[in-house]
Amino acid sequence: MDPRPSFPRLTGTADVSVRPAVPADAADVARVQGTTWQAAFRGVLPDAVLDEWDAAAAAAAWTAAVTAPPTPAHGVLVALDGAQVVGFAAYGPPELGAGEEPHPEGPSTELAVLLVEPRWGRRGHGSRLLAAVADLAAGTGAARLQAWVAERDAVTAAFLESAGWARDGWARTLDAAGTPLREVRWHALLGGDA
Repeated sequence: MDPRPSFPRLTGTADVSVRPAVPADAADVARVQGTTWQAAFRGVLPDAVLDEWDAAAAAAAWTAAVTAPPTPAHGVLVALDGAQVVGFAAYGPPELGAGEEPHPEGPSTELAVLLVEPRWGRRGHGSRLLAAVADLAAGTGAARLQAWVAERDAVTAAFLESAGWARDGWARTLDAAGTPLREVRWHALLGGDA
């Protein structure tokens, strides 16, 4: 007889997935955004943006993004751990900057935001979201992904770099609650190197 105590044996894989967002996800997407910004973006985003966070307004904006996207090429995905929304990504066609020509490799899709709530980090949710956006973009004929990243956001930059992305040389400065916010653009070719 085996003297070791009998424990239930857990088998299979973790219950994680990525799917298109539905209107009922909007409050969770806003929660993930607010929680992530408060925990991970202090010192990256202006304090005024973080201190004046309005979860209800954010949920309303995400409901609109899900139910009435500006174009059919816009979308929002959510990452799930079990039934809980733990991250999200939004994407769509990019706007060309002044003097910018379309990329020579072909059409681009812009990753507008990709966030995973910090307590759910390092579990592959961000990578699954990024892979899903890449698959959807490739399915529409896009040849390239791009994303604007706050210059001081070393975490997102490191994540994109680890996924094979690189800076493409473009930069812009936005007005974030009266504070200049410099962003640099990252990109990756779909099916190839950046």
